This record gives sequence, C-alpha cells and structure tokens, in this order.
Amino acid sequence: MHNILSIRPVIAALLLVLAVPVSAISEAAKQQGIPTLAPMLEKVTPAVVSIRVSKAMPTGSPFSFGGQIPDELRRFLPDGQPQPNQGRQQYATGAGSGVIIDAANGYVVTNHHVIADAASISVQLNDGRTLEGELLGSDPNTDIALVQVPADQLTELSFAAIETVDVGDYVVAIGNPFGIGQTVTSGIVSALGRAGLNNEHYEDFIQTDAAINMGNSGGALVDLEGNLVGINTAIISGSGGSNGVGFAVPVDMVTAVIGHLERDGEVRRGLLGVTIADVTPDVAEALELDMAQGALVTSVMPGSAAESAGIEVSDVIVSLGDEAVTGSRELRNMVGLMRRGEEVALRLYRNGEAMTLNAIIGGPEGQVADSEGRSAQSSVYRGAQLRDLSAADLELADEGVLVVDVQARSRAAAAGLRPGDVIVEVNRRSVADLAAFNAAVEGAERLTAISVIREGRSLLLFVPA
Repeated sequence: MHNILSIRPVIAALLLVLAVPVSAISEAAKQQGIPTLAPMLEKVTPAVVSIRVSKAMPTGSPFSFGGQIPDELRRFLPDGQPQPNQGRQQYATGAGSGVIIDAANGYVVTNHHVIADAASISVQLNDGRTLEGELLGSDPNTDIALVQVPADQLTELSFAAIETVDVGDYVVAIGNPFGIGQTVTSGIVSALGRAGLNNEHYEDFIQTDAAINMGNSGGALVDLEGNLVGINTAIISGSGGSNGVGFAVPVDMVTAVIGHLERDGEVRRGLLGVTIADVTPDVAEALELDMAQGALVTSVMPGSAAESAGIEVSDVIVSLGDEAVTGSRELRNMVGLMRRGEEVALRLYRNGEAMTLNAIIGGPEGQVADSEGRSAQSSVYRGAQLRDLSAADLELADEGVLVVDVQARSRAAAAGLRPGDVIVEVNRRSVADLAAFNAAVEGAERLTAISVIREGRSLLLFVPA
C-alpha cells in the first residue's frame, strides 16, 4: 500500500502536465535547457500538406474486363450480381505529401509520382482546410511537380543554402505516412550526392536515416532551423517500410525545376551534345592528366552545341559557369536543368592547358541553330547518335541514316544497334535521310522495326519505345 500511495503524487503531476498546452511545455522545456524541436515545428508544420488524388483506372484492367466478364469467370459470381464497372469509369485514390513554397501564389511542391495521371488533386492543410489543387507542371526525370491552390492565409517554407548542408547534420522529415496524418521523424544527413536509383533520371539525392514511409513522398526534409533542405521522394526497402535509407531531392535542384515548371509547365532540357565519363585515377594515368576530377569528353556529336563551342574529345570539363564539375553526373545534371539557348562559360583542360569556351545550350538532341536558323542534321534516338550520310558514307549505302555512336545500356544498344550501321527502313518504309527517319519514328508507342545495313548485310532490329 505504501508503494501505491507514493506513486499517486507522480501520477497527479503527470496528469497536470498533460493538461497543460503543448506550447507551454515547449516553452518550459526551452527555459530549462531541455532539447526540443517543438518551437521549430510549430512554425514549419503549417507549410506541409497532405495530398490526395484520384486516378482513372484503365478500362482494360484485370478488375474491369472492359465492362464485361469473361464467360469462364462468370460462374464464380453469385446469381444475379451485376457486372462490375459496366458503363462507369472507375477511379482509384492515392495519398502523398506536399510543401508550400510560395504562400502569395499558392505554390505547392510535391513528387511527380504522387500526382501522375491524376484526374483530381485535393490538398489538405494542417489547419483542416481542404483546397482543390491545379497541376501547373511536372517533371518525371527529377520526380518534382508543382501544384497551385488558392492563396489565402498560407504558410511557406524558406529554403536552406544547400552548400551549407553536410553529412552528419540533423534533419527532420515531415509528411503523411500511410495516410494517417501529419507525422514528424528525425535523423541525420547520411550522405550527399547519391545517384543510381534510376540511371535515366537526373539524380543528386540527399540520403537520410530519418524514417520515411509510403505517403511521405513529396513531404519536407528540414534542418533544425526549419529551412527546407529537400523534398522526400524515395526509400530503399524490401518490405515497403522505412529501413533508415531515405532520399530527398535537394532544394537547389527543386528550385531549378520549379523555374521551368512555372514558366513552361515542363522541363525543356538542354544538351551539350557530348558523351562524358568520370576522371578516375586510372583514366588520369592512362591519359596523363594532371587532375583528379572532372568530366572527360569521350565523343562530340556533329552539329551539336559542344562542336559549335569548340569542345574536343579528351577535353576535361572542370566547371560550368560558377559551378565546379567534379564528374559526369554533375555536368549532366547542370546542363539538363539549363534553358535551351542559354549561353554558359565552360572551363576545361586540353593537353594540360586551361581554357574557357562559351557554349550555347542546344535543343533536345544537343543541336544548335546555324546562321540561317536551321538545326544541324544530327539526332539522338533511344540512346543512338544519328546523322545524315555524307559523301564519304555513300559507299555504305545510297541513302539512309548513319549510326554514329550508341550509349551503353540504352534501348538502342539493347536492340542491337551498333556504330557504323546505316538505317534504311522504319516499319518497312524507306527513310532517305534524318528528317524522314524522325518523321517515321515520331509518336511510336510500341516496338519499332528498323532495317539496317551492316558490313554489306541487311538486318532487322526491334527497338522498344
């Protein structure tokens, strides 16, 4: 009995504490020197929202049967049960998170995969309000999307300076995991500059061990001052739950993408028209390079922005504008987020000598316009660099398109295209030049049959869309 009576004052004290507002507890903890994130979160959490979307289900899904049930399955249904989905479009719902980055314009950033193919977007604020969202633009290659909601009494997050973020910094992830409501988890920055989750995407992830689960996508990763460090986008997990390996798109990349989406509704990426590789110790030794990092140019596309700027094979690019280039990934990310037609200074080393060249970023195939405003006749198709036949190539074929180079692990490489091949037919129709080829493959949604001449032999290859 004595033990029971002795704990009653403790219980009473706890009940008294629980009856006190959280803000008062936080203030008391702060005054007593007890570590707490509550004051920061009180300012930040109103800027993190929950996003719900509805998506039209394909009418040919296994659960719709295009409005009809096959006879072999009909016998499993109770007598008289109506056929599902007959005459009605079916919708699926999904949930994610978002971050208000501009209160005046009502701009909300989230992930592309959260709102992809959405028929409607609903944004729920931390204060309980639900607003209809309008998609302004989306970029699957960085997994960033921009949604707009009516701007009325919104709270926005300020951006951290990404160059001040270091491995070991404490960070907090805020989002809507599993659709249960706003949740806060904490951890540290585990690594910077992570890539390789999808080699076709533009990646420069912040890795964190702050718990990120399904539904956190599009949520905020903030520092201890409440500044936005990144947008949570992915996890590595065998079970679908958090294993302490989460990834966020850094705010500098988010800023660049949002600029495109606000202006054009999409990211109209520019290209230099070069194939590049990292400068490794082995590469530096083989080429007698007096440097430990940079982007090594291994090929230059004819008629490209790089060729027009005077870039040559074996050049090592070390900076783009004011930004240092430590490897091929950095250069690809930088150029891919620049506007076409934008002029930039490239600092590089050639045969040990430093020089600066000015390049005008080219279009989707790395092309730049000539003095008459026409694009140079070169192109990229599924990872294969193509150009028109020159007079010297007529010994290979009378007409067609020459394959100049093929990127490793590309769809063109998987289909069997090789440098030196001459493409003469697309889907059994002759193509005399690059213009005819581009017209023939435009809008292809499935396999494309391509006939090539290789060392005097005719081959038929199938390139996936």
